[in-house]
Order: sequence, then structure tokens, then C-alpha cells
Amino acid sequence: MKLKVNGKEELVDDGLTILGLLEKKGIKPMLVVVEHNFEVPERENWGNIKLAESDNLEIVKFIGGG
Repeated sequence: MKLKVNGKEELVDDGLTILGLLEKKGIKPMLVVVEHNFEVPERENWGNIKLAESDNLEIVKFIGGG
């Protein structure tokens, strides 16, 4: 199915959750914030939210520095 991730279309497996997508991309969930269809779901729900055709995701990584 097609999703839009950070403004770019991506093909992903059907039935994938937000958490599953992050794991597949090698992204540590504790280091990001995810916006799903213009809402920010609670981190503890990411494993329960199944992605659907044409969903929109924004994944923002935390970067430390000084």
C-alpha cells in the first residue's frame, strides 16, 4: 500500500502498524515523534495503530547538540 512519509510516497506492507514501520526503517521509537494523519498519537498506542492506504506520516527525530 502507499503512504506518504515525511512528504514522500512509500510502498509498505499491508497491516503494518506505526511501531512496525519504525522498526522496519531501523528507527528507535524513543528518539522520534510521529504525526499520523495530522494528529500526534500517544507513543504507547503506536503498536495498535494500523496504517492504511494514503495515510500521512511525519516522523521527527530528536537531535542533541550544544
